[in-house]
Parts: sequence; C-alpha cells; structure tokens
Amino acid sequence: MQEEAVRWSLKVSKDTDLSLRTFLGSQGMKKGDLSKFVEEAVNRRLLQCTVQELWTRNASADADEVERIVEEAVNEVRTERRLQRKAQPA
Repeated sequence: MQEEAVRWSLKVSKDTDLSLRTFLGSQGMKKGDLSKFVEEAVNRRLLQCTVQELWTRNASADADEVERIVEEAVNEVRTERRLQRKAQPA
C-alpha cells in the first residue's frame, strides 16, 4: 500500500546541507534518498518524543503493575499472531 507523498519546503543551514549530502554520498545514496533520510529522521524523533512523554506521564506508576500490563499485551499479540499463522493455508 503506497502512501501519497506530500511535498515539504524546508530551510536548513548551508553547513547542515553540505554535511548531510556528503554523508548521503559517502553511503552511496542518491538525490532521491534525501527525502527517505528526512522521513526516517522525523519518525525516529517522533518516537523519541512519544517515549519521553510516556516515561514522564508514568513516572509515578507502580513498576510491577506496568510490567504486568506490558506482559499481558505482549501475550495477547503473540496469541493473535499464532492464530493468524495457523489460519493461513500452507
């Protein structure tokens, strides 16, 4: 499922531009890979912010209760995946 691309206009310093393009070139990446790099960086930063927000929000939570909730959720997902694999034709 291909998502529709949205065009951004960004301004960065010349130093940042040169550093990034030099890095991308050294990795064998081409011009179009700049968009992929930026999207990945944004997604990583959003994840970091979300995790930090959750840590802050749950700082006073009981660690054992959090562990129990996480284990329960992981077990539910694993069970669901096992059932899906069994339901798929061989």
